[in-house]
Amino acid sequence: MATIQPKKTPIAEQTAELRRVNFNEVCLGYTEEEAVAEAKRCLFCKRPPCVPGCPVEIDIPGFIKCIAERDFLGAIKKLKEKNNLPGICGRVCPQETQCEGPCTLSKKYEPVNIGKLERFAADWEMQNFPQVQAESASKNGKGKKIAVVGSGPAGLTAAADLARMGHNVSLFEALHEPGGVLIYGIPEFRLPKAVLRREVEYVQKLGVDIHTSNIIGVTLSIDDLIGRGFKAIFIGTGAGLPYFLNIPGENLNGVYSANEFLTRVNLMRAYQFPKYGTPIRKGKKVAVIGAGNTAMDAARISLRLGAEEVTIVYRRSFTEMPARIEEIHHAEEEGIQFKLLTAPLAILGNNDGWVVGMRCQQMELGEPDSSGRRRPVPIAGAEFEIEIDTMINAVGQGPNPLLPRYTPGLKVDKYGRIIVDPATFQTTIPYIYAGGDIATGEGTVIAAMGNAKVAARSIDTYLK
Repeated sequence: MATIQPKKTPIAEQTAELRRVNFNEVCLGYTEEEAVAEAKRCLFCKRPPCVPGCPVEIDIPGFIKCIAERDFLGAIKKLKEKNNLPGICGRVCPQETQCEGPCTLSKKYEPVNIGKLERFAADWEMQNFPQVQAESASKNGKGKKIAVVGSGPAGLTAAADLARMGHNVSLFEALHEPGGVLIYGIPEFRLPKAVLRREVEYVQKLGVDIHTSNIIGVTLSIDDLIGRGFKAIFIGTGAGLPYFLNIPGENLNGVYSANEFLTRVNLMRAYQFPKYGTPIRKGKKVAVIGAGNTAMDAARISLRLGAEEVTIVYRRSFTEMPARIEEIHHAEEEGIQFKLLTAPLAILGNNDGWVVGMRCQQMELGEPDSSGRRRPVPIAGAEFEIEIDTMINAVGQGPNPLLPRYTPGLKVDKYGRIIVDPATFQTTIPYIYAGGDIATGEGTVIAAMGNAKVAARSIDTYLK
């Protein structure tokens, strides 16, 4: 039996000095030899604990075995039996807390680098098969017309799975390009647009018709869709409603919600102004409030746009940060500063209405709150000010309220989330299903995809 290498096979990255001034992908991916070496670290357990950790039910040992045997085409085929978006998932899924967390190897060594192997298989296919390979499911007359609203990870997954089942699926997207949060919310250096567009094309090749610039609830109502012959509807419109701090100064010039900031940069190409028409303020001293992946993205984009000093302001400590360890590590390497145990009290402006500073409160950690994290408690008399010219608010987002507001009978909870049966994702209207952030609150890409897979099976059963 070959000796197991205790550590993951190293993977190349751009140096911090190079990447902090460009939008190219940070991680460069495995070579074929590196991927094979990493795949051979897998123990190929008879009862693999990694599989239950995958929300989209991938046969993880199966695709890794293909890579170990240099059957790279077999690997991508095995992945696509369950996952229509492997190039995306291999880049943005939190594997460390899902499939890699319970890896048997991790009891003694580092776990298998499952996420990077998934990315390798997807990238290998892209490089060796420039034309997207997919076959539409045969339409034998038994398939039904189904509408999917929203083209983020939940919508794309539900649409693709339903098309595979033989249904006639139309996907409606409010913006001018499909992808949802994948295209407007994740920067190029983490998820290249070329990877996303290829996987969207794969979903189309499966037989999904995509209609952009259609705001369901405004352009078309749910009743309009039913009138056009759709027998079931899946809603995956995500969490696009930014939360605010409700502190003085949030209306000043130079204050962004992370949602607006990321959309301007990612989808509207503001970083290429005036070549593209939407401008963005390129601050010199930027504060980003929050410590999730969105906050890290906003901070690292600010750096690439030319900010001289970028600071993450977070009211808890490093231990409580919700961002992926990899993203925090990359931010630190690139020179992002962290002002921890700090809460903003007010944003300060000049006479022209522009941000010039922020008044802050020093915090300490008390007892755990309902999230399980220690609650931040103000330290009496410990207030101070910092100088900034741009503030980006990344403290979270709520469910998009538009479609529920215009759909009588579609019930939501006190947070605005569509109420669903957790076993089927069926809403209070029998022919409507919902999944992802619109139903469960702000979460991960892969969790939304897992919801959508369950919902797609439920819709198929309902229609039969």
